[in-house]
Amino acid sequence: MGIFDAMFKTVGEARVAMNVVEAFTAICLVAIASDGYLSDAENEAMVLRLSRMQLFKDVTEGGFSRIRSYLLECLDKHGPMILIQSAKAALPPQLAPAAFTFAVDLAFADGTISKEEQAFIDDLRRILAIPDELALKIVEVMTIKNQA
Repeated sequence: MGIFDAMFKTVGEARVAMNVVEAFTAICLVAIASDGYLSDAENEAMVLRLSRMQLFKDVTEGGFSRIRSYLLECLDKHGPMILIQSAKAALPPQLAPAAFTFAVDLAFADGTISKEEQAFIDDLRRILAIPDELALKIVEVMTIKNQA
């Protein structure tokens, strides 16, 4: 390893420190930002959905705000792929399907799904190692859910 390798890590080695709550939130946050725009309404929808989960039972409104600020700073500094890779590393494997489902639901929340959101969902499925058959079922159900 060269002297600069330790200082300038490659994309594959860079990681953002996060706990499981932050990891789950990071996946959802990148999903709603994957179309290039992060609205207050999308953020509110994300917080509302997440606050209903047992995993988030102890997270206050202020806690969500701090998590969002931290993750947005990391997103700006490192980009979406580092954030997602870091989230995967911090997320227990049994929560990967739930995180994928939430991400798909949030991507569909505005009633349409852009090419950027489609690409993100495909990448997320691969990164989280969601089996193709399960991913297809999730996308189908979220499509039906969000048509109404």
